[in-house]
Amino acid sequence: MSPSAVSGSHHHRNHSLLADKAALLAFKKTIVFDPKYMLASWSEDGDVCSFTGVRCDKHRQSVVKLNLSRGAITGPLSPIISNLSGLRSLSLSENNFYGIIPPKFSSLHHLHYLFLYSNSLHGPFPEFLSVLPNLTVLSLSGNHLTGTLPPSFFSNCTSLANIDLSQNLLTGQIPEEIGNCPGIWNLNLYNNQFTGELPASLANISELYNIDVEYNNLTGELPGNIIGKLYSVVSLHLSYNNMFSHDHNTNLEPFFTALANCTELEELEMAGMNLGGRLPSSIGRLSVNLDTMLLQENRISGMIPSEIAHLSNLTVLNLTSNSLNGTIPAEINQMSSLEQLFLSHNLLTGAIPAALGQLPRLGLLDLSNNQLSGEIPASLGNLVRLSFMFLNNNLLSGTIPPSLGQCTDLSKLDLSHNRLTGSIPTEISGLREIRRFLNLSHNHLDGPLPIELSKLENVEEIDVSSNNLSGSVFFQISSCIAVKLINFSHNSIEGHLPDSIGDLKNLESFDVSGNHLSGGIPTSLNRIQSLSFLNLSFNNFAGVIPSGGVFNTVTEKSFSGNPHLCGTVYGMPKCSHKRNWFHSRLLILFVLVTFAATILTATCCVIGIRRIKATVSSGNSEDTELTHYHGRVERVVDSSLMRASRDQSPEVKRMWEVAITELAELGILCTQESPTTRPTMLDAADDLDRLKRYLGGDTTATFASSLGISSSTLSDD
Repeated sequence: MSPSAVSGSHHHRNHSLLADKAALLAFKKTIVFDPKYMLASWSEDGDVCSFTGVRCDKHRQSVVKLNLSRGAITGPLSPIISNLSGLRSLSLSENNFYGIIPPKFSSLHHLHYLFLYSNSLHGPFPEFLSVLPNLTVLSLSGNHLTGTLPPSFFSNCTSLANIDLSQNLLTGQIPEEIGNCPGIWNLNLYNNQFTGELPASLANISELYNIDVEYNNLTGELPGNIIGKLYSVVSLHLSYNNMFSHDHNTNLEPFFTALANCTELEELEMAGMNLGGRLPSSIGRLSVNLDTMLLQENRISGMIPSEIAHLSNLTVLNLTSNSLNGTIPAEINQMSSLEQLFLSHNLLTGAIPAALGQLPRLGLLDLSNNQLSGEIPASLGNLVRLSFMFLNNNLLSGTIPPSLGQCTDLSKLDLSHNRLTGSIPTEISGLREIRRFLNLSHNHLDGPLPIELSKLENVEEIDVSSNNLSGSVFFQISSCIAVKLINFSHNSIEGHLPDSIGDLKNLESFDVSGNHLSGGIPTSLNRIQSLSFLNLSFNNFAGVIPSGGVFNTVTEKSFSGNPHLCGTVYGMPKCSHKRNWFHSRLLILFVLVTFAATILTATCCVIGIRRIKATVSSGNSEDTELTHYHGRVERVVDSSLMRASRDQSPEVKRMWEVAITELAELGILCTQESPTTRPTMLDAADDLDRLKRYLGGDTTATFASSLGISSSTLSDD
C-alpha cells in the first residue's frame, strides 16, 4: 500500500472514532441522573474505547458495543445514539430511560442485539426495526409499548432468534408471518393484550425452545396441531388465556396425545384457562423430562389418573382449584422427585394416603379445602424436608400425630377447620423452625394450653382458637419474640394474663376473647407499640382498663362481656372517684397480704397479728376468739377505709369483708401457742395465695381447704 493510502486509512479511522466519541459525549449531556456514576469516565480528554460500557472493534476504528444496563440512569432515549454507525450491540436495559424508541435507530444497519427492557419507554412498536436485517435478539420487555406487531417485522428480520416483548400493552393478533423466521428459539409475548388464535405458522419453527404467551386474551381450541409438531419445545406456557379444550371444552385427550410428541418438554403451564374435561391416562406418556406441570384454576373433573405417577421426574404438580373428585392415588409414592404438591380446593375424598410419607424430597404439601377424612397419617412425619403443610378445611379426625414433630423444617403448619381431638402433642416443641404460622384453630382439641408453644421463638402467628383448651396463659409466652398474632379465643383458658405479654415487641394482634380469664388487664400491653388489635371480650376481667398505647385506640368491643371493668375507653362505664380511691386502698391491702405471705411462710408468727388477736379476742379459748372478732375489725382497720367500704357496691363490700376476715383468721391461728393448732408454713402460704387470687378477681376461690376454717365459698354475686 502506498504511503498516501495508509495515511488516508488512518485519517478515516480517526475521523470515525472521533465522531463516535462526539456522539457519546452528546448522549451524556442528555442524561438527567446518573446515581452510579456510570458515565464519570466519559470526558473530552479520555480514550473513548476506555469509556465505561464502551467497546471498540479490534482495529479501534469504531464503537461496536454500548452496555449501560443496570445503571439506574434517568433520561430520554436520545436519537444521537444512531450516530454510532458501527454499533452491533446496544444494551440500555434496567434503567429509567423514557420517551419513544427513536426512528433514527433504523440507521443502525450493523445492529445484532438490542436490549431496552425494563425502562419507561412508550409509543407504538417501532415498525422501522424491520429494516435491520441483521437483528438477532430483540428485548423490549417491561416498558409501555402499544399498538400491534407489524407483519413486515417478521417478513424482513429473518435472522431473529430471540424475541422478548413481554410486559407491554401490545394488542391485535400475532402475525402469521412469524413463521418466516425459522431460527426463533425463544418467543416471550406474555403479559400483553394479544387476541385471536396462535398462528398456525408456528409449527414451521422447528427449533422453537420456549413459548410463553401467558396473560393475554388468546382464544381458540388448544393448539394440539401446532404443539404436536414442535418436537424440541422445552417450555410451553399458555396460562391465563381464553382457550378451550376439544369438543366444546369437554375433552383434554387430543391435546395431551399431541403433547406426548414433545419429548424434550420440561415445563407445562396451562393455569387459569377454565379448561374442561378429565385428565386422560395419556398424561402418563408425557416427556420423561417433565419437571413442572401447572393446571390449577380450571374446570378439570374426574379422578386423578394413577398413570400420573409415571412422571417420575416431576418436581411441581399443581391441580389446585379444579373439580377433581375421588381419592388421591396411592401410586403417587412413585413420584420420588416431587417437591411441591398442590391439590387444594377440589372435591377429593377418602383418607390421606400414607404413601405420601414416602416422598423424600417433598417440601410443600397443600391438601386443604377438600373433603378428606380419616386420621392424619403418622408417616407424614417422615417428610423431614417439609416446610409448608396445609391440611385445613377438611373432615380429618383423630389426634395430631406426634411424629409431625420430626418435620423440623416446617415454616407453616395449618390443620385448622377439621375434627381433630385430643391434646396438642408436646412434640410440637420440635417445630422450632416454624417462622410463619401455626394454625390449629376450629377443631375439638382439649387439654392444657401447651407451654411448649413458648419454644417457637421464630413463629409470627399462633392460632389455636375455637377449641376446648384449658389451663392458663404461661408467662414464658414472652419467649415468642417474633410473634405478630396470637389468637387463643373461644377456649376454656383461665387465670390471669401475665405481665410478660408486654415484652412481645412485635405483637400486632392479640385475641383471648371467649375464655374464663380473670384479674386485672396487664398494663404492660400499652408498651407494645405495634399492637393494633386487642380483643379481651367475654371473660371475667375486673378493675380499671389501663390507658396509653393500644388502649387509646380500641373501643368497647374489645372489653364487652366483662361486667366488672371500667375505664375511659369510649362505651365503657366510667370508674367513680370513690371507687378509684377505695380500690387504691384495696391494692394496698393486696400488698400487705403479699408481705404477710413472705413473713408467715418463713415463721408463721407475726407480732402485728398478735395485736389483732389481743384486740379482737374476748376470751381465752380459740372458739371464743374465732366467734367474737367478727364485726369488730374497725378496731384494727383505719376508720377512713372502713367508711369508704360502706359506700361501695355489695360485691366490693363482700370482697372487703372477706379480705379482712381471712387475714384476721389467719393471724389468730398463726399465733396459737400450741404447735398442733398452728397451721404449717405451706398451709399459711397456700391460704394467702388464695386470698391474693381472690383480690385479683378470682371470685371462685375458697379458703377452707388449707386451715380448716369454715369460711364460705365465694360466688360470683
